[in-house]
Amino acid sequence: MTVRIATWNINSVTARLPKLLEWLESAKPDVLCLQELKCATDAFPFEAVRELGYETAAHGTGRWNGVAIVSRLGLDDVVRDLPGQPGYLADDALLPEVEPRAVAATCGPVRVWSVYVPNGREVDHAHYRYKLEWLEALRKDVLTEAAGERPFAVLGDFNVAPTDEDLFDPAAFEGLTHVTPAERAALASLREAGLQDVVPRPLKYDHPYTYWDYRQLAFPKNRGIRIDLTYGNKPFADAVTDSYVDREARKGKGTSDHAPVVVDLAL
Repeated sequence: MTVRIATWNINSVTARLPKLLEWLESAKPDVLCLQELKCATDAFPFEAVRELGYETAAHGTGRWNGVAIVSRLGLDDVVRDLPGQPGYLADDALLPEVEPRAVAATCGPVRVWSVYVPNGREVDHAHYRYKLEWLEALRKDVLTEAAGERPFAVLGDFNVAPTDEDLFDPAAFEGLTHVTPAERAALASLREAGLQDVVPRPLKYDHPYTYWDYRQLAFPKNRGIRIDLTYGNKPFADAVTDSYVDREARKGKGTSDHAPVVVDLAL
C-alpha cells in the first residue's frame, strides 16, 4: 500500500482552518502531524476535519504550543507527552510545566510522533537548556521503537537546522539558537539512536526550506531555513519513494509561516 505522511507547523489551527481543510482535500495525506495549534484540546476543529474522513488526536492548552495527529488510517495506542518529558520552569512559576509538545499514535502500518521542540529563545536563556533537555528526553524515549521492525518516525518542528546548508545565510544566524553545536549534536544523537533524516527532494528549489519569516519579504526572496523534519527508522526510510516541501501552501495571505513537508511510502 502507498501511505502519504506529512508534518506542518500550522501556526494556529483556528486561524488557518480554511487553509488546513483546503490542503487536506488537495494533498490528501493519510497522516498529518500538526504543531503549534494555539488552541486547547477541546477547541480543536474535530468535526470539520472528521467531515473529510480524518480522526484526530490533539493535545493543547490554548497557548503557543500544542500538537496533533490527523489520520484516515486510524489512531491506536495514543500517547500524549513523552514518557520522560521535562517541564519548563518559567520565571514567574513555582513548578515546572510539562507543555503539550508531543503526541504519538499508530496509524495503520506506521507509528508516528508529532513533536514541537522548544524554541530555545536565546543561548543564555533557561529555555535553551530546557530545549536540550527536551531533545535528550526525546532520544531516550524513541530508542525502543526506533529499533523495531515497524515503520516508525518522529515528525515535526524541531527548531534546529541540521546543517549550514539548511540556512539561507549561515552568517545571519551566528550566535543564535537553532544552529548551535549543542542543538545539532542533539539531532545527531537521534541518528545514533537509529533514526535518519528523510530529506525532501524539491523539484524546483536547491534548498528545501520549510520556514520563512513573515517580515522583510523573506518568502518571496527565499530567505528560509529547514527546521521541519522527518526522522524515520530504517523500515520507514527504506519505504520512502518521494518527499517534498509543499511551498504552494506557504503562498498567499493568511498562511502559516511554515510549509508542509510530505513523505510518500510504499509499504
